Amino acid sequence: MSDIRLSFKEMCAKFEVTPRTLRYYEYIELLAPEKEGRARFYGPREIARMTLVLRGRRFGFSLEEIRQWLLIYQQKGTKPQLEAWIAMADRQLAELARQKAELESSITDLEALRETALTQLNTL
Repeated sequence: MSDIRLSFKEMCAKFEVTPRTLRYYEYIELLAPEKEGRARFYGPREIARMTLVLRGRRFGFSLEEIRQWLLIYQQKGTKPQLEAWIAMADRQLAELARQKAELESSITDLEALRETALTQLNTL
């Protein structure tokens, strides 16, 4: 494993998050940095966890879902964590497909209304 250790400020910069976000992720136990006095240092484990948290957020998972998923690895290991991931991914893919269909319908409706308004404008 690498000896990489990022300071609090470096961690914020690397992941483009605010200090408040990083503190909150620590508060809800997504991250557990090493502490030396008041300083916090983030090693390879925390860097990997932060990558997973941000990826999960991008996919639309809640922080609690991500926290529970990360706990599975600690408590049960890789196989149960991967099984849980597949179930979570399937559920989220279905939700994203629903949202996509809703957006496509809204776009179609808006385009039709725009065309109607354009036609009316041209007749005035």
